[in-house]
Amino acid sequence: MALKPRIHYPGACYHVILRGNGGQDIFFSSKDRTKFYLLLQEGIEGFEHRIHAFCLMTNHVHLVVQVGEAPLSKIMQNVTFRYTRYINSRKIRIGHLFQGRYKALLIDIDTYMLELVRYIHNNPVRAKITETEDQYIFSSHESYLGKNNVPWLTTDFVLSQFAKQKKNQ
Repeated sequence: MALKPRIHYPGACYHVILRGNGGQDIFFSSKDRTKFYLLLQEGIEGFEHRIHAFCLMTNHVHLVVQVGEAPLSKIMQNVTFRYTRYINSRKIRIGHLFQGRYKALLIDIDTYMLELVRYIHNNPVRAKITETEDQYIFSSHESYLGKNNVPWLTTDFVLSQFAKQKKNQ
């Protein structure tokens, strides 16, 4: 049975989750995560979307993606296909790397963005990999703290939510 196409509208923001096939690992080294970063950057350059937050766990990925004109399906197909091909070549294997279709939840950026970014950055703590968010280097948390510069990550919108609002007089 064919999958239903996803609804697309420019400017929509999604919480995207990619899981390893059967819960298996999708990252085996720092080099793999670096390759995934490169593919995300190339995707941004090619499809003109934004990534507001990310966390690359061992067997799954969380992304906050705000699409432009290109639909999320094209963006994710590009990243997952190319990364799977890279891993299969590196590990001398064939077959699926990711478990089915990616999961994408449409979010309201005005009411849920801060909570979602907090949830994503806290993922390694909930998984008991680290005690605090800033101990995990494979997420956007360090960029939000100003400790790391990821050129393709968009932090302006989330950081602007912490600015004091001026009252109209």
